[in-house]
Amino acid sequence: MDVSSRQPETIDTAVVPASPFERIGGHEVLRAISNRFYDLMESEPGYAALRSIHAEDLTHMRGALASFLAGWAGGPRDWFEGNPGKCMMSLHAPFRISRELGAQWAACMQRAIRETETADAQVAEAMSDVLFRMASGMGRD
Repeated sequence: MDVSSRQPETIDTAVVPASPFERIGGHEVLRAISNRFYDLMESEPGYAALRSIHAEDLTHMRGALASFLAGWAGGPRDWFEGNPGKCMMSLHAPFRISRELGAQWAACMQRAIRETETADAQVAEAMSDVLFRMASGMGRD
């Protein structure tokens, strides 16, 4: 077979898998998860210690978390472009985050994801697992 006569392979973009951002349901779902997370933090006594370390008005945080999750899941990277060189670990480094607070954050986020209707339960579960590990890693006593 003459190798020089081969046509270059093309990538069929129709088979490129969707990003986790698209699979979970995009901005709408991530905003719903973020809002549920902060609603739980504000209303559930089990998250009182976590709530106490946040600002009184959570409006900015609700939007920031949803924007972070969007970029982190492969969607628009607005949060990352607005916070160059930052990551969740570096942003939280100045705060004393105990293992208890990390566990509260993780439990609250897992519950928010579980209680929000998503387009893809498998992606939601994977996101919940990764965020749980990230929050657990922030805890230091």
